[in-house]
Amino acid sequence: MTRRNPRTAGEAIAGAKRLVVKVGSSLLVDAASGAVNAAWLGALAGDLARLREEGRQVVVVSSGAVALGRRRLGLKGRSRRLDEKQAAAAAGQSLLMRAWEEALGAHGIATAQVLLTRDDTESRPRWLNARATVEALLKLGAVPVVNENDTVATEEIRYGDNDRLAARVAQLAQADALVLLSDIDGLYTADPRKDPAATHLPLVEELSAEVMAMGTGPNAEAEVGSGGMATKLAAARIARVAGCCTVIALGERQAPLKAVQDGARASLITAGAGRGQAYKQWIAGHLAPKGVLVIDAGAAAALEDGRSLLASGVTASEGRFGKGDCVVVRDGAGAEVALGLVGFSAEEVARIRGLRSTQIEAELGYKARELIHRDDLVRIAERRAE
Repeated sequence: MTRRNPRTAGEAIAGAKRLVVKVGSSLLVDAASGAVNAAWLGALAGDLARLREEGRQVVVVSSGAVALGRRRLGLKGRSRRLDEKQAAAAAGQSLLMRAWEEALGAHGIATAQVLLTRDDTESRPRWLNARATVEALLKLGAVPVVNENDTVATEEIRYGDNDRLAARVAQLAQADALVLLSDIDGLYTADPRKDPAATHLPLVEELSAEVMAMGTGPNAEAEVGSGGMATKLAAARIARVAGCCTVIALGERQAPLKAVQDGARASLITAGAGRGQAYKQWIAGHLAPKGVLVIDAGAAAALEDGRSLLASGVTASEGRFGKGDCVVVRDGAGAEVALGLVGFSAEEVARIRGLRSTQIEAELGYKARELIHRDDLVRIAERRAE
């Protein structure tokens, strides 16, 4: 289903197998009343349900908890105090999830709350855990609704805006397309609200310094939300490195995704390499190995066939590594055959090496399968071919 090189925003959405859709506070929360814009959200839910019926998987990144919590707690204006923001997030997160549950539930779609902090996507063990949770939810037919865990996030560990969070989620979920719904219909050479000569850019194939300079701050008139075009371009850069394209589209219209597919104006920022290729380039070129796994001939043949590495094929391990660290995989003769992100710590590998997958639960106390999943593994032959 995924199209290799979409040339329009509509093609990018139509060709994606997995999408991350980011919804900002200014769209979801009515600025005048501070309540959920239920009619708009209901129409968007129908849009998402249509994509799912067409065979696509959808992850939602939704702002709105702080804005809704302010109303519940009677807070006026936009407080800059971190403790008040955290209190508002705590009060508003249940309202936000209730709104999504009602909107998607009308289409028979289950929702699941996922709260992340920056540590969850920058610490590899937690990143792997978060990815496994999102994958499980998608396989079970649910729509993960992701938000930053503002209740516990300090200024030092915050993403700062949900555009960047959405890009990290797209990376984590290995999405084909990231859709940033905005209060503007894409990227312009300048802010069209201030410069009538600004030109709309339907296709961006390189995030040069000139393009990045076109970003502007948030729409101050909305009084909710923290992003702007600058944060959307920063998010697109993160997504691009992960092999994921970015669509910036006007979210205020009804069924905004269908509108883009039908030809409504939007901007597409293309991906760099393909999703899988970009991810494996990151493993091969940017991570220092923390240990070594030695495998038998059967495991080496399985890796050659593109399969995952199982514990039963490991004969020895070296080094001090944790879950999510990069390790070198060697055959019995000492030749390097692969690099990968290991799903267990060195201590756990020492306990389960040589065991069949069905025996791991008895040893570790929980079910597990791959030592290194094939998606997290780069064969040395592939690395040399690049």
